[in-house]
Amino acid sequence: MNKATTAEIVQRALRHQTVVPGFNIPYLPMVEPVVRALRDTHSFGLIMVARLEWEKFESGSLEAVSAEYRRHSDRRHTRLHLDHVPVIDEDNLPVDYAEIIGRAIGAGYESVMVDGSRLPLAENMACTAKVVALAHAAGVPVEAELGAVMGHEAGPLPPYEELFASGKGFTDPDEARRFVVGTRVDWLSVAIGNIHGAISAATRGQQKVAARLNIEHLAQINRAAGVPLVLHGGTGIRKECILDSIKHGIAKINVATAIRQPYEQALGQGVAAAQYAVYRAMLAVIREDLEIENSAAVLNPGN
Repeated sequence: MNKATTAEIVQRALRHQTVVPGFNIPYLPMVEPVVRALRDTHSFGLIMVARLEWEKFESGSLEAVSAEYRRHSDRRHTRLHLDHVPVIDEDNLPVDYAEIIGRAIGAGYESVMVDGSRLPLAENMACTAKVVALAHAAGVPVEAELGAVMGHEAGPLPPYEELFASGKGFTDPDEARRFVVGTRVDWLSVAIGNIHGAISAATRGQQKVAARLNIEHLAQINRAAGVPLVLHGGTGIRKECILDSIKHGIAKINVATAIRQPYEQALGQGVAAAQYAVYRAMLAVIREDLEIENSAAVLNPGN
């Protein structure tokens, strides 16, 4: 069995200026084609589920995703990651985040994310430090978020160009330094122009905004934080921005909309057709968008 930890793999991505993609699973049948595409392209990626994907989509539960992952996993090419567990969710309701993360560790997730980004800095740090203590005791790395990666909130976003020009919600480099030192978090999700895909039933089928990234701001965060950085909302960002961000500290990138929408659009033809649509979308992400085909040899050597 491959023994490399997720933390080691993400650190290798940082050193080699490549990236570990994380693929969200809002529907359980998506696991198989995601793993198959990673295997067929000799690539490496994380299988992920966020709380909103069992609350507002059809992944069932974190335990259901873990069980489906075990049926299809290939440790040469995959690990299991718990994505966004908010302290305050997109509906502004409190979440028992520590209980959920404890369940995930028990269910075999090899990295976890706590999201206190809707809290003031001190509270975000306190909640993150609590999760770090819990997870590190089990040998599990922790991702947290600082800044506001928008898109999951109810209601329409302000115009994207207005958001980008104002830098509203962007991660502050000095706060990033304090956050990492004060929490001992392993990876930091940052806001630098990226946005999440819409999740409401009315908007989830719409095309995402063609976002771009403030690379100069990212470089400042990278120098200040000193840990691998994470880019959420990877779908729809200009390719040149993504490739440039990988040179400036982004070691993990989350991909959801690019594989979810093809599944949903093909589901009327049956689950097998929807899975094939996911597989084709995965090949495009791996080969064309991220250019990471054959990355397993670098990120998870010895197989």
